[in-house]
Amino acid sequence: MPTTLGSLRRLVLAPSLAEVTFARRGFPVGPAPVTRRLEAIPQSVICGFEWGIDTRDEWELERRLSLVDEELRGFAYEGATMACTVLDAIGPRRGGRTRSLLLGPGAPHLFLAYIGIGFAMARLPRMRWRAVLPDLTGSPYHPTMSWLAVDGYGFDRAYFEIDRYVRRQERPAPYPWLGRADYFPRAVDQGIGRSLWFIHTARPDDVAAAVDRFAAERHADLWSGVGLAATFAGGADADALAALRRLAGRYAPDLAQGAAFAAKARCHAGHVPEHSRTAMTALGDCSVEAAATLADDVAAALDRAGDVEPYEAWRRAVRSRFAPATLSTRD
Repeated sequence: MPTTLGSLRRLVLAPSLAEVTFARRGFPVGPAPVTRRLEAIPQSVICGFEWGIDTRDEWELERRLSLVDEELRGFAYEGATMACTVLDAIGPRRGGRTRSLLLGPGAPHLFLAYIGIGFAMARLPRMRWRAVLPDLTGSPYHPTMSWLAVDGYGFDRAYFEIDRYVRRQERPAPYPWLGRADYFPRAVDQGIGRSLWFIHTARPDDVAAAVDRFAAERHADLWSGVGLAATFAGGADADALAALRRLAGRYAPDLAQGAAFAAKARCHAGHVPEHSRTAMTALGDCSVEAAATLADDVAAALDRAGDVEPYEAWRRAVRSRFAPATLSTRD
């Protein structure tokens, strides 16, 4: 049963389902089936958040989340992780709820769960950010892939403050995530790139035009985010995805790198929808399984020496595997 305090927190922190619709946000509304598919994603996040805030124990939360369709369940775990992160940050447990969720039923959805931590960061004062990342010692993806939390923060800022972060292209002040304030803006841009896929309703021409309006040094990270969203969330058919790859031009390897990350996340969760298979083939000329294996192989062989942030070193290595096959004549 919901708690009174949980319900109050939900009312204060969570937007309504209507508030995340494209019409309410002022995004161009595309074909009805595509719009419904993409709108279902933030709505699933909100449902997960509300359950995470309201439920009394993890067993009940897991049962509720299990009722969500497999294709959308990871997004519901994003919202649940966001709720646990908020509760941990403002309560006495300091990471306890979030850690338990991510080492337990949320483990298959870890990559999206990190993004949920970023959604919480967007609603917490920065002085609380030191408490948001739980200790997941033993996970091969922690803490390197926790940069997805910063990606989630960037997505949230762009989705809900489009004038500031997309139209005016403002950049949030750096923060020393994993001790690397210098990399913070780049991870934010990956999240902003993901948001452009939603803001422009998966329309390749409009997405590419939006990326082009940003400063050139931001394009690679933005395209990486686009590739992740196009592959994980869907919304475009094979022809549209082929057009997206052509429009990416010299950033096509970045687009493919994002797609490979999405492929890895889908395989890790244990459910790969057909649209993810279509996108990985269109954007990277390989299967989802091959891309996921590549992601793991690169991580296992990664040389962590030097000044390059390990997450960025991983991204570069994956991108380099796609460069010969994905370069095109644009730019």
